[in-house]
Amino acid sequence: MSETTQIHPDKIRAYMATDYRLGHTGTDIILSIGKRSERLAALFASGGVDCGAFLTAYNPRGATQSDEANDQAHAQLAGEIERLGLASIEGSGSEEGTDWPAEYSYFALGLALEPAKAIGTHFDQDAIVWVGSDCVPQLILLR
Repeated sequence: MSETTQIHPDKIRAYMATDYRLGHTGTDIILSIGKRSERLAALFASGGVDCGAFLTAYNPRGATQSDEANDQAHAQLAGEIERLGLASIEGSGSEEGTDWPAEYSYFALGLALEPAKAIGTHFDQDAIVWVGSDCVPQLILLR
């Protein structure tokens, strides 16, 4: 994580506490910042990749947008991941015990850090979650 940021510490705390869910079934992979995921390691191995990024286009800079605006941005994100030729899993991010609605997202398999940061910046996000070969999700602040 960056030492200097424009993001309010309360937002960073919320991002750190969020569950990043890959999938929408009873067999979802749930990522937590700083905690290795054995299930993600198995997914990486089966997919022949050693990294990936959890990305959203919802609520730029953490400011609530309309459902229509969020749906449109989510579709644009899907198109960008497809354009890059990457496999992805739709998911969502949410913090248990809060009123903030879950944000639909994608986990892009094989997406390296710099391109992941560029996508997050393009969609005006505060942060992304990136996972390297150690399978430990990292919160990457973008501003």
